[in-house]
This record gives sequence, C-alpha cells and structure tokens, in this order.
Amino acid sequence: MLALKHLASGKVREIYEVDDERLLFVATDRISAYDVILGDPIPDKGRVLTGLSLHWFDLLDTPNHFLSTDLSQLSGLTADDIADLSGRSMIVRRCDVIPVECVVRGYLYGSSWREYRDGGGPTTEHLPAGLDMADLLPEPIFTPATKAESGHDENLDEAGARAALGDELYERLKATSIDIYLTAARYAAKRGVILADTKFEFGFADGELLLIDEVLTPDSSRYWPADEYQPGSAVPSFDKQYVRDWLDTSGWDHTPPSPPLPAEVIAETRARYVEAFEKISGKSFDAYLEGN
Repeated sequence: MLALKHLASGKVREIYEVDDERLLFVATDRISAYDVILGDPIPDKGRVLTGLSLHWFDLLDTPNHFLSTDLSQLSGLTADDIADLSGRSMIVRRCDVIPVECVVRGYLYGSSWREYRDGGGPTTEHLPAGLDMADLLPEPIFTPATKAESGHDENLDEAGARAALGDELYERLKATSIDIYLTAARYAAKRGVILADTKFEFGFADGELLLIDEVLTPDSSRYWPADEYQPGSAVPSFDKQYVRDWLDTSGWDHTPPSPPLPAEVIAETRARYVEAFEKISGKSFDAYLEGN
C-alpha cells in the first residue's frame, strides 16, 4: 500500500489523496467485462490508458485536471513505489465531479444500435429511420448517462439529462463534448483510425469546468481500423472486445468469478491496446515505457 490516503477504487483506477487540492490517479492493469473485474490483468494496460490520456490532454485545447507525472514531488513513496507507478499515474487537480457520463456517438453501434433496432430509446430518440448497424450518423449525438457506482450506467433521454443538469450546464457539456469528439475524430482519421464513439467526464475546480479522468482511451472509446470498416456489419475494434468474444465462447454466465484467461488471449489483448496507443499517438509504446 502507498503511504497516501486511499480514497476510491474503480474498475481500473485507484485514487489517492495528495493534499487538499491534488489527487493521484493510478491506472491498474485490471480489465472488466460485463461489469465483472476479471481475475487476470492485461500487462501494461494501465500504462496505455495513461499514455493516451496524456497525449490527448496535451493535444486538446480543453481545460483539464492534469498537473504532473513527476512522482518525486510526493512524500512517502519508495523507489519501488515509483517504479510500480511509473507510466500509469497522474497527479491531478481535485474537482467536484459532475455525476454524468458525457457520451458522444458518431456511428450507430453497440447498445445504441440494438436499442434503435428494437424500436428506439434514450440514446436514439432523435435519429432518423432507415439506419443500419455501424452507419455514420448524420451528425454526432450527445447521449449522457448517469454514473453508476457498480453495474451499468443508465442512459438518459434529453429531458432527463436536462432535468439532472439544468439547461445551461447541459448545453455547455453537449457543445464541449461534441467539439472534443470532432477534433479527436479528425485527428484519428488521419492515422487510419475511426473514432466511433467515446465518453467524457467533467468536473469543476475553482469554478472552472475541467475535462477529467481518462480521455479518448480504448477503455472509454470505440476505435475501429478504417480499412476494416464496413457499414451494416460488425467492425473489429482496438479494445476489450477480443476478451468479450472469448468469454462469450467459454460458456461463462457473466457472474463472478470469471474464468481464467488463456495466455494467448492476454497477449492478444495487450497487443491490441498497444496498437491503439501507437496508431493514435504516432509514438512507440516501448519509447513511452523507457521514458517513464
């Protein structure tokens, strides 16, 4: 355990208190599927998430909570602590978190496609008829969801989101989220990658709206190889879908405990996360590891 006050554990992240104004975010190598944390980690997954978040925080103009990766400024950490935390940790501003996931979808896929196919719902209420799976939407849509402590987040329709946030904050989050999505989608497209959908989190610090947590990673976003995209059919992605597909063939009933992952599934999943890092950032993952 670190010599810092532990505040919270998520499916992937551990959060520690540095002081009244700063937190330490640590991205572990844990991986979840069907809302269950699997027993086998994916080596370096947390470093991919952190490295890509840092890449996007640097690239985007949106104010964010990131402060530093310099762990030497934290008291009480041993050399072993710093080695373990290297590449997977961020010192960030402490914020009042807005308890809503800001989801932006540019393509009709996943749960949104199933909802649309089955007659519609909160994430597809404004979409025209006649769309097919994986279709590019006429324009990106903002489909916020409540943040669940465990289990699935609950999608909100526009009226519900406005009631939860207020009209002014709703419009601000919608505009900011769609703007970030469009900027990131254009950037990814130049690198042969489609950003199908993503989710953001925001918070306030000293009255300033900040982009927080991870951003535009394979865990928070659906990235597709552009050369394998075909509307109307399933598209492979740079995320945990490979693990889900294996689990679906294993006979697992989606209740804990999960079955152990074969070594080849772990290795292939790591390779997909690393490929996402390198394609999107244009940098070598090995170089990122060496630099941290």
